[in-house]
This record gives sequence, structure tokens and C-alpha cells, in this order.
Amino acid sequence: MNQTEIGKFIAKCRKEKKLTQAQLAEKLNITDRAVSKWETGKSMPDSSIMLELCEILGITVNELLSGEKIDMESFEKKADENLIALKRKDENNMTKNVVISILFSVTLFIGIMVCLICNIAISHNLTWSLIPVSSIVFAWVISFPSIILGKKGVMVSLISLSVFIIPYLYLLSKLIKVKEVFSVGTVVAVASIVFLWIIAAIFHHIGKTRKLIAFGTTFLFAIPFVVIVNVLLSKMIEVPVFDVWDMLSIFILLILAFVSFLCDYAKKKISRT
Repeated sequence: MNQTEIGKFIAKCRKEKKLTQAQLAEKLNITDRAVSKWETGKSMPDSSIMLELCEILGITVNELLSGEKIDMESFEKKADENLIALKRKDENNMTKNVVISILFSVTLFIGIMVCLICNIAISHNLTWSLIPVSSIVFAWVISFPSIILGKKGVMVSLISLSVFIIPYLYLLSKLIKVKEVFSVGTVVAVASIVFLWIIAAIFHHIGKTRKLIAFGTTFLFAIPFVVIVNVLLSKMIEVPVFDVWDMLSIFILLILAFVSFLCDYAKKKISRT
């Protein structure tokens, strides 16, 4: 299974159907950049959209994976070869993710051991080391699903963050003996988690086809998030609701949102010409 040949075949079939990359991407609810990557051999179409892609291009999945039109005599042979190649590719990707996740876990474990050994050597007891150790464990719980599962693990990481952030802040406040870490941190954490879920929903529904629109919408949603967090913090720790840096941040977010929407409009206009 040659990605370069498959890419050339996709480009050829697309042109035969008189479709631009942007038009094909729109039909598949993906970005034209993804189509460009297929056609240059940098990536492969996801299995979830292969059938739809083949239907649009008027080819079979077997032909897509072979990178050429197939006659009936060699159809069955090519099908077996493609299935084996796909299975091998999935196994290789999984093996790579497992190796990276093991290296990541080992590195964090070494960090934990260094903290504990240094703490015991200096203080003859476990004191300050519990703070970095708890933070390292928290980071591992949040990051591990994304590392081993790739894109599919992002939602699992977000769920883990939502579940464990408040217990982590409570533990941290007890370790450093500052109750504000839990009280103030929980309020900010809850607001942040809600914001992250909103972003996830935006990119899930819009990001596949209109990534720039998704970014622009995210920048706009960040403005009320900044306002809400500032209001909550001003009530809890008696600080001004806004300062110069907050106003500057809001101004920058507005500019980024405007630029994102403008670029998306220009991109759509170019694709139609």
C-alpha cells in the first residue's frame, strides 16, 4: 500500500469528477488541507470516511487502497493485500504509541523517584516532595490517554481533567496548607473546564470543515470567559475586575477572532473562483 500512489489516484479521480480540493472536503465535512495531505502522500483518509470518499469518487475501497483501477481478475488478490497492509499500519501506529507512552511514564516515574530520594536524603522524611509527586501523577493521569490513543484519547483526557482537577486542588491545598488554593482554584478550574468543553464542542461540530471559523468562535468565547473569571476573582480575593492587561487581552482576542473570520471568508471566496 503506497501512500504516494494512493494520493495521486485520489487527485486523478477528483479531477475526473471535476471537483476542487475544497469542494471534495466540503462534501466530506473535512478541511481542504486534509485532502491536500492525502494527494501529496503525507497522510491517508480516515477509515470512517473511506466509504463516503469512494462513493463520491466513483471507486471501490479496494481500488482506493491499491491506488489504481482494478479488473475483476485481480480484485480478490488486491483486497487481501490491502487488508493486510491496513492491519499492519494500525499495529505499527499502536506500537509507536505504546512505546512513547512507556517512555513518558518511565520519565515521570524517574522524576518521582528523584523527588522522593532527595527529600528523604535531606529531611529524613517525606515533606516537600509530595507536592511535585502529586503534580506529576496528576499530569500523567491527564496526559496518558492522549499519548497512547492519539486523537481518540483527547476526549478521555478532557474527562480525566474534569474528574480529577478538584480532588487534585484539594490535595494540593492540604499539602501546602493554603486553603485558598482549593477555594479559589476550584472556582477558576470549574470555569476553565466549562470553557474547554465548549471549545471541544465547537471543534467537533465546526472544526472538521471550517477550522478557521472554529478558531474565531473560540476566541470570541474566550472574552466572556476572561470577564467571568475576573469577576469571580475580584469577589474572592478583592482585586480589580479589570486592569490594563485584561483589556489588552480582550482586544487581542477580538483581533484574532476578526482575522480568523476574515481568512475563512477569503479562503471560501478563493475556492469558489
